Amino acid sequence: MKKDLNILKGIHPGFVLERELEKRQIRKGNFALQIQEYPQTLSTITKGKRDMNIGLALKIEHVLGIEEGFFMILQVYYDIEQEKKKQNSAHPNLSIIRSILFWDTKTEKIDWQNQKKAIIKRIFERGNEMEKKEITSFYGNETISKVLNDAKPA
Repeated sequence: MKKDLNILKGIHPGFVLERELEKRQIRKGNFALQIQEYPQTLSTITKGKRDMNIGLALKIEHVLGIEEGFFMILQVYYDIEQEKKKQNSAHPNLSIIRSILFWDTKTEKIDWQNQKKAIIKRIFERGNEMEKKEITSFYGNETISKVLNDAKPA
């Protein structure tokens, strides 16, 4: 099970359930009735539109012979992944930064954490004082200094 979890971390448990039902050639509607759930409930979970809950997870695991807690562990890993995405979606005030600085990409697609070195270098090479101030405010003086000092030739 632990090996499976490492592969499945961050995937919605409904997608895993969908695959398991397909693999066993079990129809969702019949399965839902077998575990005394509404077919619509099961359908929204397998589409990833609704979270798995403990009671439902236990019913599914029992009927399918899957280790108890498997789907709830998947749910927790999925929730963690979603929270990380939310936290990483923070960005500086884009109204201050000219879009021309990022002519080669869409600013809404920029991963402001994973690409911070390139962003900082670009802003400090081509940006105006307001843009530099905004980026410094967003990343902090320590991060800016580290990136800019690492960029200097030896």
